[in-house]
Amino acid sequence: MGSQEVEVFSVCHADAIERGDAKGFSLSRIDESGESRPFPIVVVRTFGNDYHGYVNRCPHDGVWLNIGSGEFFSSDRAFIRCGRHGATFEIDSGFCIDGPCNGKALEPVALAVVDGDVCLCGVKLVEDNGLPDPFEDGDETMDIMIHPD
Repeated sequence: MGSQEVEVFSVCHADAIERGDAKGFSLSRIDESGESRPFPIVVVRTFGNDYHGYVNRCPHDGVWLNIGSGEFFSSDRAFIRCGRHGATFEIDSGFCIDGPCNGKALEPVALAVVDGDVCLCGVKLVEDNGLPDPFEDGDETMDIMIHPD
């Protein structure tokens, strides 16, 4: 079996999120057609020091979970909660246990802690370095062929 290289992208330092807290990040990913799409995620750090990542989008109506209040949690911080209509999700599974999308789940994203950084795995992100790489093969590249006479 050939080794498949997995894209790993550092999102933040592991200690940038307190235990029992969550942070939202606005990333951009490349979809199947090569287009850049917004990719908002939430990273939750549990009191037990586990990290869980989900797409920051409520399955009920597609809004950010922390819309309005900026908070990701229920008042007792035991669940992830959507700020718009109160859908409540289990932190470790993303499964909705209460609210308008009961039985649905948040879309998980694969995370790993590598060298003290929380990293997103297996997602092709738009590198935010501002300048396009002139050596990347883009559609704009023209192949110029020289035909000897």
